[in-house]
Amino acid sequence: MVVSGFAVVIAAGTLLLALPQATESGDAAHWRDAFFTATSAVCVTGLVTVDTGSYWSTFGEVVILGLIQVGGLGLMTLATLFAILLSRRLGLRARMVAQAETKTMRMTDVRRVVRQVVVFSLVSEALVAAVLTVRLVQGYGEPIGRALYLGMFHAVSAFNNAGFALWPDSLVRFAADPWINLTICAAILIGGLGFPVVFDLARNWRRPGTWTVLTRVTLGMTALLLTGGTLVLTSAEWNNPGTLGGLPTPARLLAGFTAAVMPRTAGFNTIDIAQMRPESWMATDVLMFIGGGSAGTAGGIKVTTFGLLGFVLWAEMRGETQVNVGHRRLPAGTQRQATAIVLLSIGMITAVTFTLLTLTPHSLDRVLFEVTSAFGTVGLSTGITAELPGGGQLLLIGLMFLGRIGPLTFATALALRERAQRYELPEERPIVG
Repeated sequence: MVVSGFAVVIAAGTLLLALPQATESGDAAHWRDAFFTATSAVCVTGLVTVDTGSYWSTFGEVVILGLIQVGGLGLMTLATLFAILLSRRLGLRARMVAQAETKTMRMTDVRRVVRQVVVFSLVSEALVAAVLTVRLVQGYGEPIGRALYLGMFHAVSAFNNAGFALWPDSLVRFAADPWINLTICAAILIGGLGFPVVFDLARNWRRPGTWTVLTRVTLGMTALLLTGGTLVLTSAEWNNPGTLGGLPTPARLLAGFTAAVMPRTAGFNTIDIAQMRPESWMATDVLMFIGGGSAGTAGGIKVTTFGLLGFVLWAEMRGETQVNVGHRRLPAGTQRQATAIVLLSIGMITAVTFTLLTLTPHSLDRVLFEVTSAFGTVGLSTGITAELPGGGQLLLIGLMFLGRIGPLTFATALALRERAQRYELPEERPIVG
């Protein structure tokens, strides 16, 4: 149902963007450009084959905005509902523990949860749009109507981690503007944390000891990745004249932080990605692959998955038979699901990267960056997306689709299919390593 629903929305968006009214020129867009843009919008990725602001008309931009909203809000709602669905498959004792942990894991809460997700999303977008509108009017002399439209478009795009921008240089012109950058970064982080984490914090922000494992892992990994990403990218690009080198020191620090936030699957950029050094591309690849929080608008394998595998590794290194996170034990099934998601994700990225290397003359670092950006539904690009052949763009379309709904639906399917075996086979330990 999830796959079919997203496919129907993408098909409808493709048809609307293929209309002559959707382009500035009045000519019907090529079906592949319409298909690619619709998929990128619904999957809240941000990769494009044509410039959004100059190629599409106002009608086309509104269609893209609607697809972003449906894709981001739909995924957040579905992820939350899947969590409730999984709670029904637990035993009585496990259900009681789950309800105590999350405060929302009951079927009677479905309507309330959906309403809270929608209201939370719309209010967050409205606040971000208001700040951006005021800044564009006062700081850049935009007419109030134009500023309101730009503020609303980029607020929705930021909160849903889409990365679509109406300026041809994305946010490069605002690289030194903390009002624009920090507001959009805040929207990205809040949307990417996930609904369960945000509402857990809203209820228990004064009592960290009562936070759920999901909240603790998500916040801890987010802080670690943001800090590490900022230090690595800022130091690597500090003297690069094509990126941070031409900015004053405060603007370099701001742009370095922003560059660490965007790979959480946002896709905006305040520096020229194509001019970044290879080591920065590699660091960004890692951040894009991990992505943001579960049950949010971000993509990637999710920081929760990555963090839980870190706890698994730590327990193995210490020789412990159980994996504990705080005062909670991590079920073996969750460990297997996290491992399966990571391995399958690496396999998909490897296969598509290898295929594109055979189809295009581009170097490995650029192709890997583009493929990881598509899988993580990020939208950052070294500038080769529009240059890819038709077959290569179709591969990225498929990867964006799988990257958006794959980890969620696959993890849910694994959890729903889990069943206890009534027998055990004799144990034999093979040589590992």
